[in-house]
Amino acid sequence: MTDTVPGEVLVMGAGTIGCFVGGSLAAAGAPVTFVGRARVLQALAAQGLALTDLEGRKHHLPAAGLHLVDRVPSGIKPALVLLCVKSGATAEAAAELAFSLPAGTLVVSLQNGVSNAAVASEAGPTLNVVPAMVPYNVAELGPGAFHRGTPGRLAARDDAALRPWLPVFERAGVPLDLHADLRPIQWGKLLINLNNPVNALSGLPLREQLMQRGYRRCFAALMDEGLRVLRQAGIAPAQVTAVPPNRLPGLLRLPDWLFRIVAARMLRIDAKARSSMADDLALGRRTEIDALSGEIVRLAEACGLEAPRNARMVELLEAWPEARQRFSARQLQDALKL
Repeated sequence: MTDTVPGEVLVMGAGTIGCFVGGSLAAAGAPVTFVGRARVLQALAAQGLALTDLEGRKHHLPAAGLHLVDRVPSGIKPALVLLCVKSGATAEAAAELAFSLPAGTLVVSLQNGVSNAAVASEAGPTLNVVPAMVPYNVAELGPGAFHRGTPGRLAARDDAALRPWLPVFERAGVPLDLHADLRPIQWGKLLINLNNPVNALSGLPLREQLMQRGYRRCFAALMDEGLRVLRQAGIAPAQVTAVPPNRLPGLLRLPDWLFRIVAARMLRIDAKARSSMADDLALGRRTEIDALSGEIVRLAEACGLEAPRNARMVELLEAWPEARQRFSARQLQDALKL
């Protein structure tokens, strides 16, 4: 492989992940077009794109060098599309891509949950949609400023069209690993993402929230329920953190003083990190709870089971626009009947 860039990149959904990964590729020399909402595009046009991470890496892409659009440009032929829209917008975005881009265009779904790539493939059957997983947290610190606050490597299902891009991702500081079967990794990440609604409702930065045992007990209960459903469905989730999935709930329930010691690697999170779901609540947007806890609830129903605690989290997040209630650790435990 060489370090040449195989072609143009289109970011479909210039949010936290789209701006960070797409911006990193642009900083490494890839020509990148960003499709996004007016709020983000206006900030990028005014401030440029600032990228930072917990290792101290910093990039700033001047506004004048950014290609910002609110829809897929006609006639564009990207070699790679990063699909980064929220789950609820997947079908609409894929249909627009299929209408605008040549058949066979490579589309990598950098989205939460386990179903978005399938939804995109159905809505855009002419596209080559590849599922992927983003292991880390990216927060929007301010207009045009995005910060990766946790470690990890991108993962995607192996596809011959993606292989020439591996050196580019590596050089960009967003390394990508390919896997023959991504499904176990997606479920493993989904289990970890069950902390997203806990973090969002706490109103706290991620590390501060994880340092409180009451919130960790809520996360552990959601994970336990998810693991029980996955066992019944015959799905073995992959280990995507330093701790195997079946051991993590017990670790989360440890007293605070012991958790700090035992989970030192897990707590390698800087003070700026927070879940994207927390950002959604702050902006009054609909969250992706249906692609996280909702997936557990649907899989439970398919197996003849119930997942009442994950179902309750769906209710709490969907009620947010009206209730706008932050939950203390005790309040959230009571809501989940712990």
